[in-house]
Amino acid sequence: MMLALGDALAVALMSERGFEAADFRDFHPGGKLGSQLAQVADLMHGPEALPLVAPETPMTETLLVMSAKGFGITAVTRADGRLHGVVSDGDLRRNIAHLSEKSAGEIAMRDPVTVTADMLAARALAVLNERKISGPLVVSEDDQPEGVLHIQDLLRAGVA
Repeated sequence: MMLALGDALAVALMSERGFEAADFRDFHPGGKLGSQLAQVADLMHGPEALPLVAPETPMTETLLVMSAKGFGITAVTRADGRLHGVVSDGDLRRNIAHLSEKSAGEIAMRDPVTVTADMLAARALAVLNERKISGPLVVSEDDQPEGVLHIQDLLRAGVA
């Protein structure tokens, strides 16, 4: 009976103080609930890790950028920095016959799966599973690439 009373008092105080799930994540980041409440920004690789090319970049050069960064995708960005599309390993396989004759803009998937930095990592994992992809780009509200998230990052953090 005393445990129930103690729990009721704790919940009432948390409610009165405006304590939310995000606060729990801040105070207990190492636990399972804390990892479930992590945001994409906590786990993503930042702008320096982004594989970026322009739409007119030849696919031979795009392959080099893609291989150097090791995420299996390359972001194709316009001159204003906004996302034009994404070239993935799957896009390479689908276009292998004429790959050397094309540019990144011609091969790029124009409406790629993206996530935002403020999205919960658990929600991002659900998106990855739902769409069967391993590494979406992280974009800002104005569609500027900010980073990349890989499924391995989510697994290491204990989100899955």
